[in-house]
Amino acid sequence: MKEALLIIDVQNDYFEGGACMLHDPRKAEDRIVELIAESRKIGRPVIYIKHINSDDDDFFNEGTYGCEISERIAPLPNDIVINKYCPNSFLGTELNDCLRSLGVEKLIVCGMMTHMCVDTTVRAAMDHGYTVTLVADACATMDLKINGEIIPAETVQKTYIASLAGIFAEIV
Repeated sequence: MKEALLIIDVQNDYFEGGACMLHDPRKAEDRIVELIAESRKIGRPVIYIKHINSDDDDFFNEGTYGCEISERIAPLPNDIVINKYCPNSFLGTELNDCLRSLGVEKLIVCGMMTHMCVDTTVRAAMDHGYTVTLVADACATMDLKINGEIIPAETVQKTYIASLAGIFAEIV
């Protein structure tokens, strides 16, 4: 079964000093560095997803430093970079066509934010017939707030990873 590494939205605005800092993004990025090295060593395609928001949003504005993929994991010329404009990496992008043309059947998924684009993309991957392995320690999220209550990032992370386990993805 041919695999591809799918790296979702590891962009500068999610790190210290960025417009939408996540909880422990460097820890997740450290693990992503390892996944990229492993993928390149075995010839697994590396595909980057880059989110671009409209100019009236607070982060990921096109042409800004915050919108750029983190330099620590910068794509090489042979890597694939796909721009997206909504949480689902398949919706309105060439991702599915790209994966089909490469003969990919299994995705190794990592990235940011676990509760938004990672979750949505993993669920959509099942709709497109892909098998998914989600690398939990290579994902990052943030505290969420509802009705004045703050849900800590650690709880958000565990909840979303647990909700994807089994039906939508193998969790490693």
